[in-house]
Amino acid sequence: MKLPAYPRYKPSGVEWLGDVPEHWDVKRLSYLATLKSGENITSEMIAEGGDYPVYGGNGLRGNYHKFTHHGHHALIGRQGALCGNINYASGKFWASEHALVVSPLTEFVVVWMGELLRAMNLGQYSITAAQPGIAAEMIRGLRIPVPPLPEQQAVAAFLDRETGRIDRLVAKKRELIERLKEKRTALISRTVTRGLNPDAAFKPSGLDWLGEIPKHWGTPPLYTRYSIELGKMLDASRIVGHALVHYLRNIDVQWDRINFDDLPEMDIEERERGRFTLKEGDLLVCEGGEVGRSAIFKGRAEVTGFQKALHRMRPLNLREHPRFMFYTLTWASSQGIFFAEGNPNTIPHLTGEKLRRYRFPQPPLPEQAAIATYLDAETAKLDALAAKVEEAIERLQEYRTALITAAVTGKIDVRSSVDVRSCK
Repeated sequence: MKLPAYPRYKPSGVEWLGDVPEHWDVKRLSYLATLKSGENITSEMIAEGGDYPVYGGNGLRGNYHKFTHHGHHALIGRQGALCGNINYASGKFWASEHALVVSPLTEFVVVWMGELLRAMNLGQYSITAAQPGIAAEMIRGLRIPVPPLPEQQAVAAFLDRETGRIDRLVAKKRELIERLKEKRTALISRTVTRGLNPDAAFKPSGLDWLGEIPKHWGTPPLYTRYSIELGKMLDASRIVGHALVHYLRNIDVQWDRINFDDLPEMDIEERERGRFTLKEGDLLVCEGGEVGRSAIFKGRAEVTGFQKALHRMRPLNLREHPRFMFYTLTWASSQGIFFAEGNPNTIPHLTGEKLRRYRFPQPPLPEQAAIATYLDAETAKLDALAAKVEEAIERLQEYRTALITAAVTGKIDVRSSVDVRSCK
């Protein structure tokens, strides 16, 4: 959308703002509005339910049976990682102590004010501490551009329309990404359990959650296929520096990706290295957190260990292809197989004893290799398409931000693009 600039501008005297339309004012925020924190409320109070929404620093938190405010207000997140974010509340609502409520001292359009505050990136004014926070006094002293009320209405209507269009388009693209993920999951599930031959004969696997598998496949327990070793327990008091080795943690192992940056060290003595260090082709499996999350160690110049939060799977013979097993674990995780025996109310853990007992499909080695090669190629295509969609979303979000900033600072004149009468 190509919109004109205003015919004449003047210096605003505000560094971040630059020039503003000649007929706009520049005033301190404190001239237009008060900023006041809401009232304290606990999670237990919110859990009781109620008719009125509760807004915190990051937006809607739940409901409560009392309210602190009534009307239409912009809210500024005062504390937390998202401090400075903008939300809106209408009607009767409770504002928590982590939200600054913007209340008018003089008439202004709430959405215009909210979007102006969003464009000002208020998070940059947070006070660095254990938990970032914004001081209301600092924000109140900031100077802002103030157009006449009809233009505030035009800006609000324009942004409501245009950001709505962008948000709907982003939502559709996010739906496409979800469909691509579902297609990827279904592709892996079908291939590691059914193989690549559509004409293959099938037999019952003997496992209810697996169903039928190709007739010539087996399902032996993992302890007959892989050596499974839990990593070394970290004991900081026993690290003396005589045999330091960089080691991998749970967080370093993501799906099909291993982080090697800034790894910590622990002592792994020579006598322990066969047990607690890695070889090329080892499969690492997360014991906790997102249980079953896996990646293959592709080798490294220096000796690398692994901590107790990880299992190392190493083939016991030449009938195993670790890349095929990686895809099998990807499928098992997507189906919730690792959670089937656990208590959903407790933190899940995949113990070595449990992992060794699992029985997964075992095709002959040539088929394992063919399946792994096929899935590498097909998932790469889906991943590349998803990455392009993500890039498109990022560009749309950047355009959304730029559009808001241009409108609220007067860099574009939106008056001719909306019917101001419909904004009142």
